Amino acid sequence: MLLAQISDLHIGASGSEIERSSGSSGFLERAVRHLCHLEPRPDVVLCTGDLVHDGHPEEYARLAALLKPLPMPWFVIPGNHDDREHLRAAFGHLGYLPASGFLHYVVDRGPLRLIGLDTHVPGKPGGLLCTERLAWLDARLAEAPRKPTLVFMHHPPFRTGIHQMDAMGLEGADGLATVIGRHPQVERVLCGHLHRPIVKRFAGTVASTCPSTMLQVELDLGVPGRLSVLPEPPACQLHLWSEEAGLVSHLSYIDDFRRKA
Repeated sequence: MLLAQISDLHIGASGSEIERSSGSSGFLERAVRHLCHLEPRPDVVLCTGDLVHDGHPEEYARLAALLKPLPMPWFVIPGNHDDREHLRAAFGHLGYLPASGFLHYVVDRGPLRLIGLDTHVPGKPGGLLCTERLAWLDARLAEAPRKPTLVFMHHPPFRTGIHQMDAMGLEGADGLATVIGRHPQVERVLCGHLHRPIVKRFAGTVASTCPSTMLQVELDLGVPGRLSVLPEPPACQLHLWSEEAGLVSHLSYIDDFRRKA
């Protein structure tokens, strides 16, 4: 089974500042073409938050049009730039988002169980896993203790050394580690938010972040300062599952950087 992960799309309304400054919709168009032409083609696509930039309904309508060419199922969870209710209204018809409350859900897809987790806090850049959300996750993991499971969410549960991003990290990460530590079937915790590929051992498994389909956060491990984004190559991640090897993850650059004759 092959899963693609895209993150931090930041789609804006036509003519908006984010579109003028970053061209995020054009980047997503290229990402969708990239996924459609991969061989083998991914079985599902996970979109790990910051789907749009300001959380407006017209942005979600634009996002839906951009994702429409994907021939495989795609699953979304909110990031800090999203609006929970506008996202629900835009994509509720897909059948996997709950009708109320947090945007958590479970998808049993082939050999893997996929659990989408909502870390969104309205009006704040950081994320939260409160007691209620952690209890929901604990209960869902207890339902299928023998089935390999991927948890995907926006905010990563670890500090990175990029001070500006760590300042808008995940509250409740220790509680998440306690829950994940009780359930060894969790193969990976897949995240976004950081606009960089980062990997860390976490609670007996591995937590990782996906780069953005548009601009990347500058890799600055020095003293706290201004947050910068750079036109580094946009990328997605491909997570290949097999019974023999488990989950193996690859970075897939969206543009073709091979030298042309």
